[in-house]
Amino acid sequence: MSESGNFSFPKSDRVRDSLAILLVDDHTMLLEGINQLLERQPGISVVGKAAGVADAIELLKRTKVDLIVTDLHMPGMDGVALFNHVREKYPVIKTIVLSMDDEIHLVKELLRAGVNGYVLKKDTHTELLKAIDEVKNGKVYVSSEVNKVLLEGIHNDNEKPLLTTRELEIVKLIVKEYSNKQIAEELFISERTVETHRKNILRKTRVSSIVGLIKYAYANKLV
Repeated sequence: MSESGNFSFPKSDRVRDSLAILLVDDHTMLLEGINQLLERQPGISVVGKAAGVADAIELLKRTKVDLIVTDLHMPGMDGVALFNHVREKYPVIKTIVLSMDDEIHLVKELLRAGVNGYVLKKDTHTELLKAIDEVKNGKVYVSSEVNKVLLEGIHNDNEKPLLTTRELEIVKLIVKEYSNKQIAEELFISERTVETHRKNILRKTRVSSIVGLIKYAYANKLV
């Protein structure tokens, strides 16, 4: 631990074995901020930055990567799709999710699927650096805030509904054949937020299409 309180890797690590990291996030400012943070750390080398999953997949074809730090919710394919691709094509690459989403079902699902770390974007930089260090050494790391969410849900997780109140509202509008734009206007949220909710709903209900979701909604008396 440095005097400033920020976690750092031993300087000898950079010489001995630099950790090659790929950053994936569609928020440019955040991407650049994380890049600058990591480039200052001995033992770490940011070998690529991608604004989306498709770009990340292309970079992986020609770049040696040890660890991916990725957002979950991005236009087009999301971070889960990237994780699944990496798990199939590059099983030795480790993955840390850096997300705003602290939904317990999602976090648990990703950890069960083999994600190596989960850190919230609102966490301090120290948490991300700790996650990288732990994952680098073969451990699984969840930040203190994520761990708190998991612990709070340990006793009553089975009593919680699968979908949140907002997600149920969106399901009902989807069944009515509302578009993302119409749902956004109806609920006074952005279209991007609607798209994020739709992805989470499909993931939680384990269906792959809107038709499947509508069948699920009727079968489970959500509408």
